[in-house]
Amino acid sequence: MTTSDRPDKGRTVSSRAGWVAFVFFVVVSFAALILPDHPGAFYGAAFLRFQLEVPIMALVLLVLPRRVATVAAILFAVAVFTLLFLKIADIGVQSAFQRRFNPYLDMKMLADGWNVFSGTLGAWKAGLALGVVLAGFIGLLALYFGAERRLIRLSTAQKRGPVIAALVLLVIGVALNFVETPVRAEMKALAYLGNRLALVQKSVADMQRFERDLAAADEVASGSDLFAAIRGRDVILVFIESYGRSAVEDPLYSPVTAPRLDNVEAELTEAGFAAASGWLVSPTMGGLSWLAHGTFLSGLWTDSQARYDRLMISDRQSLNNLFRQAGWRTAAVMPAITMDWPEASYYGYDEVFASGDLGYRGKPFNWITMPDQYTLSAFDRLVRRPARAEGKPLMAEIALISSHAPWTPVPTLIDWNDVGDGTVFDSQAESGETPQEVWSNRDDIRDHYIRTIDYSLQTVGDYIARFGDDAVFIVLGDHQPAPVVTGPDASRAVPVHVISRDATLIEHFEADGFTPGMIPAPDAPETGMDTMRARLIDIFGQTAGPAM
Repeated sequence: MTTSDRPDKGRTVSSRAGWVAFVFFVVVSFAALILPDHPGAFYGAAFLRFQLEVPIMALVLLVLPRRVATVAAILFAVAVFTLLFLKIADIGVQSAFQRRFNPYLDMKMLADGWNVFSGTLGAWKAGLALGVVLAGFIGLLALYFGAERRLIRLSTAQKRGPVIAALVLLVIGVALNFVETPVRAEMKALAYLGNRLALVQKSVADMQRFERDLAAADEVASGSDLFAAIRGRDVILVFIESYGRSAVEDPLYSPVTAPRLDNVEAELTEAGFAAASGWLVSPTMGGLSWLAHGTFLSGLWTDSQARYDRLMISDRQSLNNLFRQAGWRTAAVMPAITMDWPEASYYGYDEVFASGDLGYRGKPFNWITMPDQYTLSAFDRLVRRPARAEGKPLMAEIALISSHAPWTPVPTLIDWNDVGDGTVFDSQAESGETPQEVWSNRDDIRDHYIRTIDYSLQTVGDYIARFGDDAVFIVLGDHQPAPVVTGPDASRAVPVHVISRDATLIEHFEADGFTPGMIPAPDAPETGMDTMRARLIDIFGQTAGPAM
């Protein structure tokens, strides 16, 4: 018996322990390799696959010299558990954003995922759940590598049985390619890892293209005459969280949303406003709202965190900053911002009103810091009135968040005179089901989602009708909600509404493809959200007659 064939002195492995290690290694390897990587792929036939890599890996550990086998064991453990991590990440990202997990772009999203997860379950429960998952993953990896080491340390005689078993599995796998059976043999692990590496390489190339886009000359010439058609008027950009095309057209939601939009249109018409609506394709879905904000305001397609981060340190003129240079006072009202927001410097705001600056003294609606009605009331009191007193028109960007997951409790509109410091909303904040109760039933999730959208639309419409004056409002969704709400393969488009008492201005938008009223036509074109900066500059710069 050579040194490489006999067990280490003092660390012998029994035949029974060897068989246990072999079975554990095979079962875990098969489980990791056949695990689907998409939430829609969890059905019986998806698991009827035989991964030829498993018996081959077992034979490598059992047959090769100990030192070589040890190196192989490390590589196998890293590969198998990297594959397992990527598949689990794929399932999560596909569920939320309908795309694969991209290690190059998505690792920065972990903190944001934690914010949503902890906001839904509570920090203590979320931390415990995350700790259990991490401990389980690391523990399984340790056990797996331990099983590999046991197989390597078996004596030649002890290896005979596992070697035969591995050869039998390999023969069965090869035979499956020549017989008709529901089970199919395949070797796709390396291809899966290779595709992910190719995705990372593609993302690096994409960032290089984005660098070229940023370096290209911006054709917009800033100046005081840039927005001549709306000189002296407030321009108010309102993003409604998770307000997507599905909310308007999906048969599950249109019975709620269509009547609401009709009611809003009637209320606006009575108050002297006209509206035109269209569809915009968002760069994101299910979350990452800031990508939509960045895309809309920069005029550059910003569909990843890497692109967004690069945009934030660029010299690209935001729409906000163009208004600022043309003589408007610029402000951001961001009730979801609870920490430092260094990216604000890119946009060119004169003032930023984050959650703590809005004076809300009421209770939060779970993750939602304040209801939309309070946000708009505070905006009017803290931002719009002071701008009027200063004698300057206002360009404001507002993010409304009542329709953000977990969509409970659902706020209700009250008399605007009663809003005060927000404590009037305490009873609403303490009502309704808990996030855990809502998210235990898909029908409840969908019901609460559309009720919050209905509330946001009602609130915005009522605010404009009552307090809009001669301002120009652009109201749009930031993105579609997660597939649990929309179903798979939903459009990434969101509604956009332009509302003003200037009928001629609205005619310009209609000539540009918008539909009269608050409901976009089903066959209206879906254009990228990145096109709106140039379109607004063009239409707001026209002085007479509809655009042609």
